[in-house]
Amino acid sequence: MDAVYDGFISKHINRKLSEPIARILARTRLTPNQGTWGAMGIAVLSFVSFVMGQNILGGILVQLSSVADGIDGSLARLKGMTSAFGGFLDSALDRYADALIVLGMILWSHSHESYPGIWLVGFLAIVGTLCVSYTRARIDPEHRPLFDKGLSSIASRDIRLFLIMLGCVAGQVYFCLAAIAVLTNLVVFYRLIYSYRYFRAESRLER
Repeated sequence: MDAVYDGFISKHINRKLSEPIARILARTRLTPNQGTWGAMGIAVLSFVSFVMGQNILGGILVQLSSVADGIDGSLARLKGMTSAFGGFLDSALDRYADALIVLGMILWSHSHESYPGIWLVGFLAIVGTLCVSYTRARIDPEHRPLFDKGLSSIASRDIRLFLIMLGCVAGQVYFCLAAIAVLTNLVVFYRLIYSYRYFRAESRLER
């Protein structure tokens, strides 16, 4: 994640851990791309934990993957190894990690909770999670800061993963999925309306 657009959790919690770790790892041969794969590996372990019925461990690993996700960018800056491919790889693997984590939560909730509509709620959570990232990526970089403020920032990845950690550790996976589904799709809807109004007004000024 780009430090310029750090969310609240990344800025006040995650980076307190990821920055010191990155400085230590900068003395090793570890590359930023390897760090990216490492964060993905932690997300895979979280998925496996959910499948095995370990919701608390799964939730903790989710937050660890969020912390690890900030290491690769810091490592790239410290080693002078920033690259367009590295950013692309990070974004792509983050989407796979998000989908795996939510799928693991769905499977855990289906096996351990008796609430109705788990597959629908889970589907909305996955779609909303992916669309939050997609709608931000589709905006031109010069307009992107508009999508990182106010209501549009409440479903940022760092906040989503932190909420998932809290919900899973508390054993409230279904309600956590429902909250993710509502928040992400609400933000996508808000962005659609906001961008429509913004670019419509912009086009009028150009006439």
